[in-house]
Amino acid sequence: MVFFMYDVIIIGAGVIGGSIFRELTKYDLSILVLDKENDVAMGATKANSAIIHAGFDPAPGSFMAKYNVSGNKMYKNSCAELDVPYENNEALVIAFNTKDIKTLENLYKNGKKNGVVGLEILGKDKTLQLEPNLSTSIIASLRAKTSSIVCPFQYTIALFENGIANGGELLLNSEVTKIEKYKETFLVYTGFGKVFQTKFLVNAAGIYADKIHNMVLQKSFSISPRLGEYIIFNKSQGSLFSRTIFQCPTLRGKGVLVSKTVHGNLFIGPDAEDVVDKDDVSTKNSGLTHIFRAAKNTSNKIDFNETLKNYAGIRAIPSTGDFIIKNYTKLKNFIDVAGIKSPGLACAPAIAEDVVLILKESGLTLNKKSNFNPIRKRINFLELSNKEKHNLVKNNKAFGKIICSCEKITEGEILDAIDRSFSVPTICGIKRRCRAGMGKCQGSYCTPQIIDIISRRCNLDKREICFDSADSTILLEKIR
Repeated sequence: MVFFMYDVIIIGAGVIGGSIFRELTKYDLSILVLDKENDVAMGATKANSAIIHAGFDPAPGSFMAKYNVSGNKMYKNSCAELDVPYENNEALVIAFNTKDIKTLENLYKNGKKNGVVGLEILGKDKTLQLEPNLSTSIIASLRAKTSSIVCPFQYTIALFENGIANGGELLLNSEVTKIEKYKETFLVYTGFGKVFQTKFLVNAAGIYADKIHNMVLQKSFSISPRLGEYIIFNKSQGSLFSRTIFQCPTLRGKGVLVSKTVHGNLFIGPDAEDVVDKDDVSTKNSGLTHIFRAAKNTSNKIDFNETLKNYAGIRAIPSTGDFIIKNYTKLKNFIDVAGIKSPGLACAPAIAEDVVLILKESGLTLNKKSNFNPIRKRINFLELSNKEKHNLVKNNKAFGKIICSCEKITEGEILDAIDRSFSVPTICGIKRRCRAGMGKCQGSYCTPQIIDIISRRCNLDKREICFDSADSTILLEKIR
């Protein structure tokens, strides 16, 4: 049996695994990420609220509070390095009654304890001056100036592209089926019969982190799935609000929010439904009805005729009530990074830094690379000046051909996304990388052209090209 040896193996290719991966590629190490899906960011990272929370909500002293506030401060620079859209758009938590005002006061005090800056409680008039499309039923709000928005799957894709460019490795379609301790190392078995050996093992497996933990140690926590559903709207609705609008949180989460996206759409959600199936992300009429009614309380200006699509994601709810980020006295070279629910996206870069410190304290030798390059660039045709566009088209005519008319995405951008991809391109994989198919027609116009481009660039039979998952082929047979 052939073993492939690494210094560190990370299980899980979401935003947490990706952040740890990129951080570790700053050092002279052999790093491998394993994931069971055919692309990165396919779990909770793909379907969440995309908010870099300010940090006023988590309990003081918790991991959630610690990493939320520190991670929030890191995103602007990280997104600049990785060429990922980011906006510090602020947030408002709105109050409808005196009970809600008490909640705002508690959130304000909580945020101050957590070290959040830029918090203030506003009255009705000032709130409506900032966001005139809010319901006139609101009576106050908590303003959080450090709240921001990002594209979570584009950010995660960028983390992996940069990490791979700096020498790290990623292996997709590789579900971990067994882990054995072997002397001072681990043997990690995958579904395709490959066995990987590593000195250090990091468990960042998201909703399945408890399953991975139990392969190594006795059960000490569990992860429960909580479904959250969303509705996203056309860009015609994106200008209704400048800020992310929260209602007062409950014991089950931060409640239904209304926010624009970094790409100019509007979305509402999520609800919170405890479910059994960790893989079922189907939407339900009851959940969508709930967020529809809740959003109507926030504003009656949202035109629901402009609904683009709905989707759902699974949150990993830990039995411990807080993030699980630790190694173990008898097994210091195994680190759990589990139960990372909201505000996990905001926490990701700070968690990554601490995981590297835990690895160092556990015996991992860290020698910084002299040639680490933190910069990752992409081509976004619409963001270029007219001169830059002209020069680009002059050198490469593919940038002069619009493929996705809704989002104005060129053939050159799709080819660039394919060439940068670390996986076999899928329709949704291209969509997540350059937004082709994200517009009003949801790919009904451009999908056949994208299939043709993937087929030509990758030398694939069109019947091999998938919509998203590895078993989602689109075309069955050629009929003429």
